Parts: sequence; structure tokens; C-alpha cells
Amino acid sequence: MEKVVVNKIIPFSSVDGPGNRTAVFLQGCNINCRYCHNPETRGMCTNCGECVAKCPTGALSIENKTVKYDSSKCVSCDTCIHVCRHDSSPRTKVMDAYEVYDMIKKQIPFIRGITVSGGECMLHPKFLKELFTLAVEDGLGTLIDSNGTIDFSKEKELLEVSDGVMLDIKAFSSEEHKKITDFGNEIVLKNAQFLSSCGKLYEVRAVIVPTLYDTKESIIQMGKFLKPLYEKNKFRIKIIAYRPMGVREKYSHYPVPDQEYLHELAEILKNYGFEDLIII
Repeated sequence: MEKVVVNKIIPFSSVDGPGNRTAVFLQGCNINCRYCHNPETRGMCTNCGECVAKCPTGALSIENKTVKYDSSKCVSCDTCIHVCRHDSSPRTKVMDAYEVYDMIKKQIPFIRGITVSGGECMLHPKFLKELFTLAVEDGLGTLIDSNGTIDFSKEKELLEVSDGVMLDIKAFSSEEHKKITDFGNEIVLKNAQFLSSCGKLYEVRAVIVPTLYDTKESIIQMGKFLKPLYEKNKFRIKIIAYRPMGVREKYSHYPVPDQEYLHELAEILKNYGFEDLIII
């Protein structure tokens, strides 16, 4: 089975899909969102050891030129991820689908399903298929949380064991998407169309970051683009306010949108016929 680097597993989450779910965060991402709220999931540990000296409880050490993590000594102060220059974490763990699912099974009586996120979890479609197959056998729902930059049309076997995809549209304009992430969004929009066509588009999300891009125009164009998809297959749209918590310091200066503005954007989408809207 494929082994992946797991950043963390949250046993109970109410914000990563319908109902109470276990959320699995994989390490590694293929884009560079300026407002990334989990930058410690972006890169892989280089074993440079800088975090070892900074750890206040001695939970980190160097053995055979590799950073070792002792969870029994960790107090979750996050010093290690704050000092890391590689957008990584020394607290990750290499696991296969069976090992991850062994941790998920402990919550089965209390969860409705699982959601796998990142980083970008679609960098590991084989792992997702293996994990979701195990979950489906136990009657759990399965969702993919993705930035949409990996072609879903090439992963039809994975989609067969997936309930759907929570898809980011960072900005509707490809140039603005590139400004936000370093990459255009052509494949993202293609994925939205494909996933809708096969009934696998569960949610579309937009993070509203004033001054970084033209948020209002992006919502207008997104609404026009998504309207015919929504008329065929209903899905949720989530409008998410940028907040500086967890964002890398050099990108933490953007203004936080107020609720009045977020509701204004929601009204634009309602006028296109969207009914299932969430503002957070």
C-alpha cells in the first residue's frame, strides 16, 4: 500500500463536511496560497534541526540525522512550526491507509464519515482510494477537500468510492488565481464542470481576501459560471472570510472582510439562484 506523510488527524470535526467527521490532513502542497491558514502542511521536513533547539519541552531530538518527535513530551505550543523555514512540521508521521484507518475506526460509533485534506490530498489518489475503500466498507461517508489543481477526470476509480469533492475556487480570473497561488485556474474550472457532470461536486469555496484580488468581481463571475452547473446538480457554496490567524507573517497584513460585505457577496450569489450558502 502507498505510504503518505500525515500532518494530523482530527478525530471529531463539524466543519469538514456534513455531520461529525474525522478529518485527515496530508502533508505537502503543489501551490502557494498567500493566505494559507495551514502553512505548516505545505512542505516536507528537511531534517535541518532548527526546531530541535527551539522546542521548550525537549519533545524533539536528532537521531541519525533525522528529527525525532516524542508526543509524550509535546505540549502543542507550536513553536516548532513557527520557527520552521520550510513550511513544514516535525510532528508528521509516515502512514499507509490501514494505519490511518486504524485511528479512524476508534470514532466509528460517533462519526458520519471522513474527509481528507492537506496540503493537497489529491497528490496521493492511490492512497485516497485505498483509505476510502476501507471507509465505505464500514458505511462511512467519504469527502475530498481539494484545491482543484489535479485533474479529477483521470481518477474515476477514486471518485467511485468518494461521496464528493469540496473544491476551492481561489479566484475566477486565472491571472488573479496566479497572483494568489502562483498558478492559473484553468484545471480548477474544468474540474468544477467535470465533478458537477458526475454528481460529485459537493461544495465550492471562496476565501474572501480584500485587496489581494477583486473579490466582488470574482464572486460575480463565479456565480455566472456555476449557475448552469447548479441547475443540474445542487451543491453548497461557502464564503470564507480571510483571517490572519496561522497565516505566514509576510502575508498577514490583508484586511479582514466584515460580515456586511460577506452578506453582500452572498446576496449576489442568491440572485443567481444559489440556495445553499454558508458564510464563515
